[in-house]
Amino acid sequence: MPKRPIRFFNTTGPCNPDDHYMLPPAERLQGAQLHRYVRDELYWSLHAPRQTGKTTFLQSWAKEINAGGKAVACYVSVERCQPFHDVERAMPEACVAIQEWAANAGLPVPKTNTDEPGSVLSSILINWAGLVVPQPLIVLFDEVDVLENDAMISFLRQLRGGFASRGVGKFPVSIALVGMHDLEDWLISIKGGKALNPGSPFNIKERSVTISNFVKKDIVHLFAQRTEETGQQIEPAALDYVWEQSQGQPWIVNNLFKRATMEILDEEDYQTVTLAHIQQAREQMILDRETHLKSVAFRMELPRVRNVVEKLLTGEVDINLAQSENFRFCLDLGLVANNHGEMSIANPIYREVLARDISYGAQVMMPKPTFRWQKPDGSLDMDSLLKEFQGFWQENSEIWEENANYTEAFPHLLLMAFLQRITNGSGRIEREYAAGRKRMDLAIEYNGKWNIIEIKLLRDRQTFDKVKAEGLKQIIGYRDSFSSSLRMKDSEKIPCYLIIFDRRSEDKKSPWEQRITWNAEGGVTVIGC
Repeated sequence: MPKRPIRFFNTTGPCNPDDHYMLPPAERLQGAQLHRYVRDELYWSLHAPRQTGKTTFLQSWAKEINAGGKAVACYVSVERCQPFHDVERAMPEACVAIQEWAANAGLPVPKTNTDEPGSVLSSILINWAGLVVPQPLIVLFDEVDVLENDAMISFLRQLRGGFASRGVGKFPVSIALVGMHDLEDWLISIKGGKALNPGSPFNIKERSVTISNFVKKDIVHLFAQRTEETGQQIEPAALDYVWEQSQGQPWIVNNLFKRATMEILDEEDYQTVTLAHIQQAREQMILDRETHLKSVAFRMELPRVRNVVEKLLTGEVDINLAQSENFRFCLDLGLVANNHGEMSIANPIYREVLARDISYGAQVMMPKPTFRWQKPDGSLDMDSLLKEFQGFWQENSEIWEENANYTEAFPHLLLMAFLQRITNGSGRIEREYAAGRKRMDLAIEYNGKWNIIEIKLLRDRQTFDKVKAEGLKQIIGYRDSFSSSLRMKDSEKIPCYLIIFDRRSEDKKSPWEQRITWNAEGGVTVIGC
């Protein structure tokens, strides 16, 4: 097919350079030696989160290999095996996938010479290698981690069984196994965390490779392709915001650019893309809950993900978090990041989606506000709002917490739900949280005016005064940093609220009449709950 005269930013399925603005995904592979995998007949694995460019890379690399004429390569997705966890059904489905993808690529379609599930995969690969003689066969298996338990073990063992005899006409000389998780981590997980022994079903792997997010210059180069085709420019501040919000996650970057150029602006309107356009695209993307973001939120159903996210929400200090299996699992999913020792949600978009999703149930159960929460100028009456929340917390928190999935982060989630109920549609909440921070910071914008809230927890072996002193120092630092990011000159004019929740054990908590407090100190309103 001919190249489109005007391409677009793609967010669904693999990219191709004739239709989509794209950057070569092979340039983002970390630790890969592609020439060696073919030349030295090696097996290897690639793992990265969804929609980071894995499939785009695999399909383009297969075409590149085939164009060279020295080998035959085929991309094969085994996603069709996902419903089948047993060997008897999963292995025949994997063979059907091989046949379908071979036909799609215009390659010889192999046959199986046995009905035995434990050898049917190796049988079809042997047959396939014979069909492409005198060229060697290379197979790029995608979505391999949809296979589970015995089905995965059988899949890997059959590949290992053919590895020693690999060669032209005998067995694929090079195989890539690609998915979201490193195969070694997966094998360790099914052994209950025990290290692999030399008899591991895939100890023939040369190495594990990953594919990184965009770096900032990649985002600049990606939009530059549109500028070259259409003349459309983008403000530097808008590019900075795309980087800040996405941290280079490819699907988010493309989605923000696509919305700004095809929805916020008409696709034939080539006026300059501004910061306001990208901000509007961000809000639309979060509210629309497209499949990618739904899948991010869906992961919160997994106990091992909840375990990590709750620690990030509360800012809990956990010296073992970074090396825990749960955290590595979340890293593979692309949900979290470890930036110079600070464990956090991977980017502000995910941070917002996760916070909204896990507080949504409480939000819809909130009664419609009947109190005065707006000032005459249309801005939030935050004093009135938070005094109302104090009453709501005293009356309902103990009952609501009994049914909460996130008990440690319950105060944070209930307050966010309370605020979201008010600001929905007319304002926004910026959230900052990460492991080890021992706090959560919220910046609430409503009708162009900002308020800042910091949430702290008072735990056993702590005193209110000590937590307050720490919180006052932190909230002033956050206010100054936040106002600087917005280029605001008078940060002192942003109202600041430090909310301290008493989370000590029942025998150490103060009575409600002592717990519910309201004081001003150093330009900050200190609220006890």
